[in-house]
Amino acid sequence: MGDNSNLLPPAPAAPRGARTSYWLLRTLVVNPIFRLVFHGRVEGRPPAYRGNPYVVVANHGSDLDPPLLSCAMGRPVSFMAKQELFHVPLLAPLIRGLGAVPVRRGHVDRRALDRCLAQLQRGWLVGVFLDGTRSPTGMVERPRHGAALLAQRSGCPLLPVAILNSHRALSRGSMGLKLVPITIRIGTPIPAPASRDRQTMEATSQRCAAVINGLLTGAPLPGSGPEQAS
Repeated sequence: MGDNSNLLPPAPAAPRGARTSYWLLRTLVVNPIFRLVFHGRVEGRPPAYRGNPYVVVANHGSDLDPPLLSCAMGRPVSFMAKQELFHVPLLAPLIRGLGAVPVRRGHVDRRALDRCLAQLQRGWLVGVFLDGTRSPTGMVERPRHGAALLAQRSGCPLLPVAILNSHRALSRGSMGLKLVPITIRIGTPIPAPASRDRQTMEATSQRCAAVINGLLTGAPLPGSGPEQAS
């Protein structure tokens, strides 16, 4: 973690009610869809269930990404998700149950940031899509600084994650699903930035983008080999 006077105290786990909701949704809804419909795989090592919180940063190819990424992490993830998703039938109750936090696109949403900081303090992971919007290629193209700012304020490391093929499964503007394999690859944590100046925020965001794009294009994973999602 970076040198930060506002470091969050460690929390062993998310509250019991949130854990129950997460496990029910993961076990009964998301994981069966991920594994059976999309032949889903998780490669790399998810964070320890009772380990320290992380800011999980990922590419964003489709509206499938929040529940799939939460499923892959194996513990509750609170997402910064565009507020429009909270009006989508079926998806809205799913992402609420998985702990999503609505955020206004194109704004510095201090309320959403404060809610994410509170979630980290409760022991959740917090997920941020680095571009802030869906990419038609699935790659990170224009990384924003929200994840770096959240990491700097909390002192929590950033965990880069690549979601392969979700942009093909449900492309932007598409009215139906394509049954293509989806793989989620988990990289090595990146320390929180030590300061909040623009140059440091930019360097950290670009580093996250480079790692994620590398994972998308076949960069080797750290540690042990692939693990099948459970």
